[in-house]
Amino acid sequence: MQNYCTDIAHLYFMKDIQKKLKEIAAIKNIQLLYACETGSRAWGFPSPDSDYDVRFIYRHDTSWYLSLNKHKDSIEIMDGDLDATGWDLKKSLLLLNRSNVPLIERFQSPIVYWEAPGFKADFKQLIAGYYNPIAVFFITIL
Repeated sequence: MQNYCTDIAHLYFMKDIQKKLKEIAAIKNIQLLYACETGSRAWGFPSPDSDYDVRFIYRHDTSWYLSLNKHKDSIEIMDGDLDATGWDLKKSLLLLNRSNVPLIERFQSPIVYWEAPGFKADFKQLIAGYYNPIAVFFITIL
């Protein structure tokens, strides 16, 4: 796990966010792969009332993917100043195949709350292989 944060107040909340992410993983029976800050805090212009926009990618155990039942592929948590949204790995890969900008942008965040060993580097290689600026252009103008 890597921490890219220098703001003292944020360091205090970082531990709380990491704890909350671990709780979510235990309750939902998922494995966290990556979690980062998006929004104003990530890009250096938070206001005094800014919340924490945490985005994460997770995976389920194999049986979840092999099930014939349709499952929800996202998790949303609103808890005080925490606004957390997670996407299942399969959903994330399908979005990457469509050059989903918000997904790709997450891997540019300077604030990382959680990273499974090697996940960010591996996903960035996938981004390099699948990102298509033409697809983004056409999606944007439609």
